[in-house]
This record gives sequence, structure tokens and C-alpha cells, in this order.
Amino acid sequence: MHGYVKTGNSQPVWLFPFVVAVVLILSVLPLARLAMVGIGAFANGGVIDVLTAPSLWSATYYTVLTSVLGTVISLLIGCLFAFLLTLTDIRAKGPLSFFFVLPMMIPPQVTALAWVQMSGPSSPLLKALDIAPPLGSPQPLYSVGGIALLYGVQHAPLVYLALRAGLMTLPRDGVEAARLSGASSLRVFRDIILPLSLPGIIAGAAISFVSCTGNFGIPAILGIPASIFTLPTLIFTKFSAFTSRTFGDVAVLAAITAMISVAGLMIQDRALRGRDYRVIGLSGASAAFELGAWHLLFTPLLWFILFFMLAAPFFALVAGALVPAYGVPLTFKTVSLHAFQEILFRQAVTRTAFINSLSLAGATALGLLVVAVLAAYALTRRRDALSRIVSSLIEIPYSLPGIVMAVAFILVFAAPIPVLNVSLYGTIWIILIAYFSSFFAVSLKPVVSAFHQLDPALEEAARLSGAGFFRRLFDIIVPLIAPAAGASVILVFLIACNELTISALLWSAGTQTLGVAIYNLDDSGSSDLASALSVLIVLMVVVMMLLLEVLAKRLPKGVVPWRN
Repeated sequence: MHGYVKTGNSQPVWLFPFVVAVVLILSVLPLARLAMVGIGAFANGGVIDVLTAPSLWSATYYTVLTSVLGTVISLLIGCLFAFLLTLTDIRAKGPLSFFFVLPMMIPPQVTALAWVQMSGPSSPLLKALDIAPPLGSPQPLYSVGGIALLYGVQHAPLVYLALRAGLMTLPRDGVEAARLSGASSLRVFRDIILPLSLPGIIAGAAISFVSCTGNFGIPAILGIPASIFTLPTLIFTKFSAFTSRTFGDVAVLAAITAMISVAGLMIQDRALRGRDYRVIGLSGASAAFELGAWHLLFTPLLWFILFFMLAAPFFALVAGALVPAYGVPLTFKTVSLHAFQEILFRQAVTRTAFINSLSLAGATALGLLVVAVLAAYALTRRRDALSRIVSSLIEIPYSLPGIVMAVAFILVFAAPIPVLNVSLYGTIWIILIAYFSSFFAVSLKPVVSAFHQLDPALEEAARLSGAGFFRRLFDIIVPLIAPAAGASVILVFLIACNELTISALLWSAGTQTLGVAIYNLDDSGSSDLASALSVLIVLMVVVMMLLLEVLAKRLPKGVVPWRN
């Protein structure tokens, strides 16, 4: 037993300390550094200037306003889809769920660009259909309402997933008993299902609010042209106009952003405290309502919503990529593949962005998988308070806005690393480490789910036969968790490949990612190139999601988000 902890699970003595060290570097160190710089700014009196600046209060107001409105919209759409797809006998649940979750996987700046191409007087698609507003009309999306609408579209799937998880555990026998007592479907929904759905609705609202607060892509494309700044876009502009006070200022702004997010989570906690939502008896979503003639209303309604959330913006994006310039109507004479040729074969910047994003996403997905397997082994074999604290610390970077983590890593690596005297700031490595921190929780979840389903007797038998830790890991554990590991790699790759918020602050010449390239192309007026690059990214996202769909039958429940 030499070299193993005698805790009944025969972990190597180094394993849990290794996991703790990784969590300290990826989670504790950047957040502690952010706090220190913020406290330093307070001590030096620089905070007074930041807190009294009108731009801060304007950005805070717009952040809260757009986030609250966006959360309301995401609740309306997400709850409608969750209730209908989970509790009714509506047809085509699989495709509806797949397409509804798709906007969550598409980068927010792509969503914003697609909607801009779909609306307003210069829309190539509307011009081709001869229904464009007259020239000179304002672009309706360059407004608080436009930002909030797209927040709602982008984050409605988060509400859907949170609520659906709760609906899956509803008491079948309670619903059936109410029906046998003569209660109408409306009465059952109002008196049983809705009260028991509250935790999922509140959790979905909190996740949506935090995601809205930290969203950079949508307010950058829709807000900056209308001089509507949220806290993430204000931090971005502060870095663009770098001064000696920038680090202290952005540390304070990042802290305020984090506090708004935490306030949202605390409201969620407060709303659920003191309420007991445990259910007794058989659970399962087979407690379904038969829609009957209501099919004629609800089925077209869901497909109609999906058409405006997905299909119409995508067609507009394709139209924007096929015309030589924004505002030119799409006709047989104007259609051209020039933008795609430029993106794929001529533009060195976009080629670099493709290589950087694919390399970063691949390295993040595979590197985190190795760490996640070891962390999942350590955390599922230990059931003490320390392991629960470590699990919580892994979750924090993912639950905080990306802009906060980006600022934290800039503050950690702005100076050369002590002893090594190596500077990561301005290199691709700082983006990679920030990705490791932000997406660790995403990588870990499917693997932990798979570990919980493993029978420990298999590994115990191998251990008693003299097999060492790595032999057991590679011969028994890895083959059994392989499908979940594959899902983990695809999920992290998808999210990292399309990320913008973190890389928007951390990129420098030569380290542009796809998200940054789209934003820069659109910002410089090359909307046809931005649209072409966005079309390619959407197609890549769909292919990756279809790969997950193929893997789904071999995965633990809940790993593929959109699967019923």
C-alpha cells in the first residue's frame, strides 16, 4: 500500500494535493489578485474618480436594465418551450429541443450580426424581398430594447435547461391522483406543476441574469454604435485607451460587474430559502398533458419562434455574406462567393484566427480532460468538506462573467512570472490559461456524472490483484467513461472555439481568435467578410452538436443538454 492514502479508496497520496494546486492556480490566484488590486485602488484614492464618473453609473444602469429585460424575455421563451417539450405529447420533441438549444452554442457576436443583417433599412435580405424600411430609418436593434431582445434569444435555452431538469422530477402519482379526482389540466398545472416548477424557473432566471450581465458580444455590436455602454463594453473601451490608471480602474469595474452577478445569485438563493420542494413518490416527465386540438396552435407556434430565432437570422447572415457590401440587395446579379474566398484563402488575419481558435479550443478541451479525469476521481472518492470546497472553487470562474476573469488574468500576468522571469501577457498562453480556468467546470461535469455511475467493485478487484493506479485508470476507468469524456471534449471545444468575452481583452497581434476576428471585421465595416466567417462558424457548431447527438445514446443522462 506504499504511496497510497488509506481512506478506503486507495487514492495516490499526490492526487488530491495536485487537484488542490490546480484549483489554486486557476481559480483562487486570479480572483485574489483582482481583489488585491481593487483594494489597492481604494487605498490610493483612485476609486473615488471611478465611482464618481458618469460613465460608470450610466454603464451600471444599462447593464442592470438590459440584463433584467433580457432575463424576462428569456423566461417567457424558455418556460414555454420547457413546459411544452417536457410535459405534453407535442410532436418532434427531439428536433425542437436540438434547434432551441442551438442559439446558446452560437457566439453572441454572431447572433448580433445576424439580427443586424436581418433588420433595418440596409438589410440585404429585406431588400431582396422588397420589404426593407425606407433608407434613413433607424436600425431598431441599436437600442436598449434590441440588446435585451437578443439577450433573451441567446439565454432562453439556459432557462429551458434549468426548468426542464426540475420538470423531469415531477411526481407522476401526484398528477395522476389530481386527475382522478376530476381536476382539469389547467387546475393541475396551476396547483401542482407551477409551484413545484418554481426552483427551476428561479434557477433559470438567475443563470440568465448572470449571463446577460457578462455578455460582451451583443452590447459591443448593438450598443457601442448607439453610445449605450454596459460594464463589459466600458471595461473594453478602458483597455483600448490604456493609461497608468487603467489596471486599478478596470479592477474596480470588474468587481462591480461581479457584485451585480453575485447579487443575482443571492436573490435566487433568497427566493428559494425556507421553501421545501422535495417530492415524494414516483417521478418522471411521463406525467404528460395530451394537447388534443391545441396541437394546431402550439406546434406551429414553437416552429414559428424557432424560425425567427434561428432560420431567418441565418438566412440574413448568408445573404450578407453573398453580397459585395452591406446594403446591396441580394439578386442573381449581385450574388458572389468573394467573401468566402477572401476569408478562406486570402485573408491572413482570418486564417490566423481559425488556427488560433481551433488550437486553443483543442488544447483546452484535451488538457482539461486530463485534469478533469484526475479531479473527478479524487472528488468522487472523497466525501469530506474539503472536497466540497474544491468543487465549489472549480465552479466559480465559470459562473462569473468572462470579462471579470479576463481582467483577473491580466492582473496576474501583467508582470513577468517571478523566478522564471517569463511574461505571458500578450501571448496566446494567457488566453489558454484563462480558458482552462473558465471552462474547467464544463469539462468536469460529464466526467463526474460518469464516475458516479461506475461500480467501484471493478477497480477494487483490480487493486487487490496488484494493479497500480495508472494501470487501473487506463485499463478499467478510462474505457468505461470514454463516451462522457468524448462529450466533455466536444462541449468544451464548442464553447472555447466560439468564445469572445475573454479573448477580447487578452488578444494581441497574432493571437486573434474567431470571435475577435468577427468583431474586428464588423467594426471596420467589412460586414460581408464578418458574415461569411459567421456562416462558417454556425455550420461548424451544428456539425459538433450533431457529433454529440450521435454519441448521446452511450452517455450518462444530462450530459447532452438538449436530449429528452
